[in-house]
Amino acid sequence: MFEPFGVLASDEALYRLLLRHPPLDTSRLAAAAGRTEAETAPAVERLAELGLVTLLPGAPVRLVATRPDAAVDQLTVRWQDQVAVARTAATALLADLPVDRRHRPEDQVEILFGRGSVAAAFDRLQRSVRRELLVLDRPPYAQEPAEPNRAELEILARGARVRGLYAPEALEVPGAFDVFEAVVAAGEQARVHTDVPLKLAVADASTAILPFSREAHEMVDSAFVIHEGALLDALVQLFELLWAAAVPVPGPLAAAGGAGGERGGDAESDRQLLTLLAAGLKDEAVARRLGVSARTLNRRVSALMLRLGARTRFQAGLQAARNGAVDL
Repeated sequence: MFEPFGVLASDEALYRLLLRHPPLDTSRLAAAAGRTEAETAPAVERLAELGLVTLLPGAPVRLVATRPDAAVDQLTVRWQDQVAVARTAATALLADLPVDRRHRPEDQVEILFGRGSVAAAFDRLQRSVRRELLVLDRPPYAQEPAEPNRAELEILARGARVRGLYAPEALEVPGAFDVFEAVVAAGEQARVHTDVPLKLAVADASTAILPFSREAHEMVDSAFVIHEGALLDALVQLFELLWAAAVPVPGPLAAAGGAGGERGGDAESDRQLLTLLAAGLKDEAVARRLGVSARTLNRRVSALMLRLGARTRFQAGLQAARNGAVDL
């Protein structure tokens, strides 16, 4: 179980033995394991250093095993720290390479095939985030998102920033607003743009992953992994240009603008309507979000367009954004 973290199988056997017994001193643990005390003492020291056993005060000192879930957490943190140190050392070692070998084109792009390889690469990318994760997202999806991405919540919990830029169609998926409200509440900055060209995830402006084919339902069958270089810089710049022109994902509706709003909208519900229009959502999705009929929606949109001097619904949303009615 613990071997991937560098724990010897013989040491793990002692840990498992302690899990099944009340606290034991080293001599009793050795006897229970059928080992000599001289063999057991160094193993106990290694387990204690890794946080897998705790030494209880008293004479003689007794040993108690750490809960398995807490033990895995400690080993994971230790492993992540070691990986971070190794990455820093590897970056420093690049200075020893000749200049013409530091950034070879063939090292900047990987092509992955197979769901397992792509899923593992995407998981590594999310776990590597220390400063910021950038995401471009658009349908189609192999499976409709039903709850927030757990890995993203972990990124936010450790203090990194997440910026998500979504196509309007992503908000039209049933239940999408509930998911968006949850991730925004957790700290994600989420915006909508009418022309999100592809799925993309960028970790700390140093690594990106995107589908091999634009028609792919998800980054599941094949994908590119892009490392530092001009291509990655261009992808980050594409994100920033789209982000600057996007509008925020509409937040929770105010009480007056929820279901049953057939009597027409107040200022807050009008703001919600304008935000949804600026986001490029279709009429059906807007009406469903506001909890009004298609007829009521058409009447409210017509009134807003007249007031703003707009010729199209999308133009009304953008005009409102420029006027400050919708915050960019």
